Amino acid sequence: MNATKQLHQPIIEQCKNNNAKAQMQLYNLYCQAMLNVAYRYVNDRFLAEDIMQDAFIKAFKNINSYKNEVAFGAWLKRIVINQSIDELKKKKVILTTINEEVSIVETDDDWQVNSTISVDKIVEVINNLKDKYRWVLSLYLLEGYDHKEISEILKITENTSRTHLLRGKKLLKQQLKDTNYEGRY
Repeated sequence: MNATKQLHQPIIEQCKNNNAKAQMQLYNLYCQAMLNVAYRYVNDRFLAEDIMQDAFIKAFKNINSYKNEVAFGAWLKRIVINQSIDELKKKKVILTTINEEVSIVETDDDWQVNSTISVDKIVEVINNLKDKYRWVLSLYLLEGYDHKEISEILKITENTSRTHLLRGKKLLKQQLKDTNYEGRY
């Protein structure tokens, strides 16, 4: 068990006993990170705040199902991502799935971009892509989920996840390349 898990475990145990002070402590430890996660999906600060609040309420209601098998932050992040996607679905932002799409999935391990491009710029470009690419790129590159997990979260096939990742990555690289050239003039 890592140090963070050991440090936060007493607070989590108190939350399981509905201790409001402990819930506030846990909220304060994770609220900014979870707000950032929600914002990456909905691209709206106010909506992200609502999602984060709802995710914490859901987490506290279901905290007894947290079994310490993964870091609490990872467990909470999964709730935030699911809340974000659910909210987007409610707002009629429909996940564009192309399950009938026939495609050959290429593998391209060349993920390198010019070292002068900042991480913030990469995230900005990802956030401006179509939702289907933005969600898959965010889940894969920023959150570290694999295609099986992405397919479960977004309710798409693993093949569709791979296709969206490949196409999103090509768009991302092209836009970063264009940005880099613009910056040279």
